[in-house]
Amino acid sequence: QVQLVESGGGLVQPGGSLRLSCAASGSFFSINAMGWYRQAPGKQRELVARITRGGSANYADSVKGRFTISRDNAKNTVYLQMNSLKPEDTAVYYCNADIALAIAIMDVREYDYWGQGTQVTVSS
Repeated sequence: QVQLVESGGGLVQPGGSLRLSCAASGSFFSINAMGWYRQAPGKQRELVARITRGGSANYADSVKGRFTISRDNAKNTVYLQMNSLKPEDTAVYYCNADIALAIAIMDVREYDYWGQGTQVTVSS
């Protein structure tokens, strides 16, 4: 059973920082792209940042220059460093990963996995 477990959310004042972590556990062949999405009340889930296994990252325009995504492949973990937080960053943040499973010999398939979400609230 593959699981993504997030940590690091919480309440922070505007201008503050938080660091989210997401660790994958279970039995799998490999982890390919990993990313963070967020969903604010009444809004659709949106991409925040995504990073390939090789370390290439892309960001939503709204977080460029403030957020940094990184990963530790040895620990099967992705991080999101969030600086200069704004009230509009308030949302539930979800970890996402494309994880390859070895279904059988010579049969490896990629599946999309999500974490349970962690609340980030930016408020004074």
